Amino acid sequence: MEITLKGDRKVNDIPSLKTKALRINLNENIYGTFAEIGAGQETVRHFFRAGGASGTIAKAMSAYDKSFSDAVYGVEKDGRYVTEARLMKMLDHEIRLIEERITRDKHPNKMFFSFANTVTTIDFAKQFKGHGWVGIRYQVEPDQEYNQISLHLRFKESDARLQQETLGVLGTNLIYGAFYKYNEPKKLLRYLYDHLDKDQIEIDTINFSGPIFENVDNRLMSLQLVKNGMTDAVMFDPAGNNVLPARILYKKNILALRGSYRPVTKVNMDMYHKSYEMFIKENKVDENNTQVIFEITLSNLRAEGEIDEQDFLDRAKLLCSLGQTVLISNFQEYYKLVEYFSQYTKNRMGLAMGVNNLVDIFDEKYYRHLSGGILEAFGKLFFKDLRVYLYPMTDENGHLTDSENLKVHPRMKELYKFFKYNGKVVDIADYDQTILSVFSREVLRMIANNEPGWETMLPEGVSNLIKQKCLFSCVSDDSVKEIKE
Repeated sequence: MEITLKGDRKVNDIPSLKTKALRINLNENIYGTFAEIGAGQETVRHFFRAGGASGTIAKAMSAYDKSFSDAVYGVEKDGRYVTEARLMKMLDHEIRLIEERITRDKHPNKMFFSFANTVTTIDFAKQFKGHGWVGIRYQVEPDQEYNQISLHLRFKESDARLQQETLGVLGTNLIYGAFYKYNEPKKLLRYLYDHLDKDQIEIDTINFSGPIFENVDNRLMSLQLVKNGMTDAVMFDPAGNNVLPARILYKKNILALRGSYRPVTKVNMDMYHKSYEMFIKENKVDENNTQVIFEITLSNLRAEGEIDEQDFLDRAKLLCSLGQTVLISNFQEYYKLVEYFSQYTKNRMGLAMGVNNLVDIFDEKYYRHLSGGILEAFGKLFFKDLRVYLYPMTDENGHLTDSENLKVHPRMKELYKFFKYNGKVVDIADYDQTILSVFSREVLRMIANNEPGWETMLPEGVSNLIKQKCLFSCVSDDSVKEIKE
């Protein structure tokens, strides 16, 4: 008999939804409420059907009417209901009620929880497939502070009933994982897809908090979402927090810079500053409505083999310390990145890149999987009035390469000329000539070999952070002194 594997388990070893719900119900100390808005009471239904729910479910409700929902949870300033802020208000309200109504003196061993979701399913025109926020706030010890897991999902199915069923499965997996897999958060993440396929649902943001998750880095959990194929991209704000990409990118002008940033150098920041100056001067670009994104692809993270999580965190910390928003994506080709941005905005976009990256864009081998080949890719890349800001490079002989003299494959020469002539590729003219010889890989080599001089190749403050945090295996000054002594 053929045995199918899902992740690290045989499919036959995955507990059924009934088994999961029943295990929760039969735990006499787990007790809480379900509040579900927008897609019916799909999660709690699994717990009612499993049996033994009277000892687990204190209350199940669906404040489906907006006016009634406002009366229970308050009015949102932006008038929206499917938001993280709404989810937090629901969890706050329900936990407060259960604490008020179920006294600890009568129930000293109870571990309270509140599960909530606020969701919109596919519309009648089937243009917007729907999305939602799902979360659980809960205890694993009666006298412990509350823990929390919250996530954002996007539906991929084209039928409202199927989306509702998918939501119920996800909710059951979340509650079960929260109580029985909390000590293995990476596994908990994968198990959210038990009895689900990745073409049913996408999870693009997740956050863990509370005493049992104090050692969990939410940026690493986001990286797992991309590694596991649960989403194509995740985003961190300058404070290093996970943020919903849709909230950051919605109706914005976007300037994106792709790199390995291992580590971020003066060249990277000069490219950013000079391209930004050019971008905000473009027609229809409002500086106050412009978002800059520093993107690292999964292929960049895998450049040295398997993804080194510490190395990933080092890069993210440096970029965030410079006040940048970071995107980790699974988009090897640039046109996929532009397609992704196009989900959230119709405003002007720009890509800042070096010469080598632009030459790669005109390499046909990256587009053999497309029926229309490179022409299809370029149609997707440039149809949004996108512009490439090109940063020059010098070779070992000091020869400068820019948009005027770069060489693409002979078959691509006329295509390149077309885009260049139509202003789709423009040179960054006001660049810093003194730093063109700076390369991340050389800086990394010098750091690894403890060679002097690499500090001057990095933006102000970055070298100090690398030394203080011992990033990229950097040996601190104190360690060097100890070795010499």
